[in-house]
Amino acid sequence: MALDIHTIILPFPFGMGRVNCYLLKGETGCVLIDTGAASNRKALTAELDAAGCQRGKLNLIVLTHGDYDHTGNAIYLRQRLGAKIGMHPDDAGMLEQGDMFFNRKKPNAVIAALLPLFAGFGKAERGKPDLLLREGDNLVGYGLDARIISIPGHSQGSIGILLASGDLFCGDLLVSSKSPGLNSLIDDMPAAQASLQKLAGMQIGMVYPGHGDPFQLEQISEVSE
Repeated sequence: MALDIHTIILPFPFGMGRVNCYLLKGETGCVLIDTGAASNRKALTAELDAAGCQRGKLNLIVLTHGDYDHTGNAIYLRQRLGAKIGMHPDDAGMLEQGDMFFNRKKPNAVIAALLPLFAGFGKAERGKPDLLLREGDNLVGYGLDARIISIPGHSQGSIGILLASGDLFCGDLLVSSKSPGLNSLIDDMPAAQASLQKLAGMQIGMVYPGHGDPFQLEQISEVSE
């Protein structure tokens, strides 16, 4: 099955970085992995329109985890394009309650106060996912030869989407802002290390992170240690 991976790079305000969304275009429609922040809505919509992803063409939105910069447009796109939303049950409360610290350790008070303003996540962005995705679930029914793997650490409900080709979309467990490695923002370090070792034991080639450029899993030094 031919598959086109289209990376959508959405910048944060004030030059504070960027977040990646991935539009996977197959023969029977598209799957969107993550949706950016609500403040990125105009840019994201323009990218989807340019890619021909109209209503009826988007089969599924997969959220790798519940952070605002990944879930901010999910509810809007469900209403606009009619696509279902899938995410892990351990992070579903973030989308439902508008609280990215749901099911996480106690956050820094300043960060907790500023992040909703920074990401533009309000009541209109909140809602329940249509699908609760767990380890081993496959996405063949949505036109994507891929399965879900559980990779907690950044959040309890972080998931990866592993294509049959071996390509992995890892959300924010791994980043490549400077060099590939674990994200510096980790909620549960033992869980994150276990997730990394789990990936090391799998047949994985290219890794597509939520932040930074794609890389080969073998580029992470901890994998071989």
